[in-house]
Amino acid sequence: MKIEVLYVAECPSHPSAVQLVKDVLREEGIVADVREVLVADQRSAQLLGFRGSPTILVDGQDVAGPSFSPECFALSCRIYPNSNQVGLPPAAMVRRAVLQARE
Repeated sequence: MKIEVLYVAECPSHPSAVQLVKDVLREEGIVADVREVLVADQRSAQLLGFRGSPTILVDGQDVAGPSFSPECFALSCRIYPNSNQVGLPPAAMVRRAVLQARE
């Protein structure tokens, strides 16, 4: 399983996103490396499918699903739907993506 946390420099949610992913992996008993990827420019954002900071990808798929158009790339903060924490997806969203990738 390949897990990446894409982020922009000085993103206040980046460390919490990494910890969220690690917590979900630990709770589910899954061993996987969490790769942190700095997105420095618009070209990188387009190549990586970056939809704001932080973006969590599990096997290349955004944990929030394909809810944005392919042209929607941004070097900005990200807001996740149904989240009670600014800049972070709900743990259930990350868990669902991880469990689907494990299958």
